[in-house]
Amino acid sequence: MAATSFILPCFFLFSLSSLPTLSSAKITPWFPSSIVRPEQLSVSTKTKLYEAKYFTQTLDHFNYQPQSYQTFQQRYLINYTYWDGADKLAPIFVYTGNEGDIEWFAQNTGFIFDTAPHFKALLVFIEHRFYGKSIPFGGDKNVAYTNASTLGYLSSTQALADYATLIIDLKNNLSATHSPVVVFGGSYGGMLAAWFRLKYPHVTIGALASSAPILNFENITSPYSFTNIITQDYRSESENCYKVIKGSWEQIEETAEKNGGLEVLRKSFRICNNYISGHAIESWLSTAYIYGAMTDYPTPSNFLSPLPAYPVKQMCKAIDDPGVGNDTFAKLYGAANVYYNYTGTTKCFDLADDSDPHGLAEWTWQACTEMILPTSGNNEESIFPVSTWNYSNRAAFCNYAFDIEPRPNWITTEFGGHDIKRVLKRFGSNIIFFNGLRDPWSGGGVLESISQSIVAIVAKDGAHHVDLRFATSEDPEWLRDVREREVKIITKWLSEYYHDL
Repeated sequence: MAATSFILPCFFLFSLSSLPTLSSAKITPWFPSSIVRPEQLSVSTKTKLYEAKYFTQTLDHFNYQPQSYQTFQQRYLINYTYWDGADKLAPIFVYTGNEGDIEWFAQNTGFIFDTAPHFKALLVFIEHRFYGKSIPFGGDKNVAYTNASTLGYLSSTQALADYATLIIDLKNNLSATHSPVVVFGGSYGGMLAAWFRLKYPHVTIGALASSAPILNFENITSPYSFTNIITQDYRSESENCYKVIKGSWEQIEETAEKNGGLEVLRKSFRICNNYISGHAIESWLSTAYIYGAMTDYPTPSNFLSPLPAYPVKQMCKAIDDPGVGNDTFAKLYGAANVYYNYTGTTKCFDLADDSDPHGLAEWTWQACTEMILPTSGNNEESIFPVSTWNYSNRAAFCNYAFDIEPRPNWITTEFGGHDIKRVLKRFGSNIIFFNGLRDPWSGGGVLESISQSIVAIVAKDGAHHVDLRFATSEDPEWLRDVREREVKIITKWLSEYYHDL
């Protein structure tokens, strides 16, 4: 392998070289679940995991203008292997697709496959509109992604309506109108799962919303929460590791500005012989720190890149290695190498590769319309340079990119969020909110149970939707306990449903 590319973290610095008045515009990062690669599956791969099918979906569920009646082909994946059938009212487990190719999610949401035999459930994974192969306007991305007039049909509310429409039609076609539906989702998909239960309680009896930052809007969650958790993740492993990273940004910038400094950086970080800049190095490193923290799993994983168990610990171990002496860049390279090159096959790192192999780019549209999640504040203690959340920067970028104004209050208007415990205590029911406290997004999650049936499960050592991963023999006891508790709660939902029939 000659080079490894990286995902530029929109959270850190989204440069706009063509817009001099905007030195940076901070956009919410892609959730790591969007860019996963298949894990080692705990179910037999000799049996096909799913069959891809398509549903003729309505373009606009909420208006009655002529163009609203246009349709597109929405992909969904289905697995009948474990289903006990409609005649036995066997349940249907539905994954509410995130901002990317649905196959990546299906191949990495092992909890549903692992528990399907126990529940004798039908498995369905629905792809989110405008992602993967579920592209409106004849499947032509060049048309669908043209401008706000076409992208305007990309929203969470339209996606939820898609899921409801497809589920109801599928149940009718299977003569399974009385089979209970449970929805699952992680990250943005977890937000959708929770909102789906609240908006469509007649379609689903319950939702497992894993690592769903539904409170990361407006001023409900501090804009410093996200980076505070990342900072604590690294600091908890080693005070020296924390100090080295925190003190490195100025050194990188000073080196980049010196005559011949960029070549020093190129050599120190094994950057390929094409594009390089001090800013690109900083973005490349911050990507590793951010996603290393999100995916700080207790077992080896293969998300953005192959990683060892507890990658943050291994990255700090590389920084603390006495063998590199006081060479800060050598320390940082060791940490980055854990994240980007754990297999040892990469010869150089390509900072110019901005390819989007999993079709995630349209998250930028969502981050410019309704998904205004303030995450870019950095206080004096932060592992990153001091900064504040600046909505004006976001709005200016969105106006430049799409000629639109964001609606930062729409999500809380549509789905709620303020005073959530008081609001949902006597309204909502049957939602599990899982959060791992090592996950930066957990700061915007529901961390306390709201009622007997809206339950928060919090794991001190958990990372981003770790509960939804395929089970392995190496899983720690606390993770096995989390999943066992989730199974018991879902079992209770189903028992209550059957009792009420």
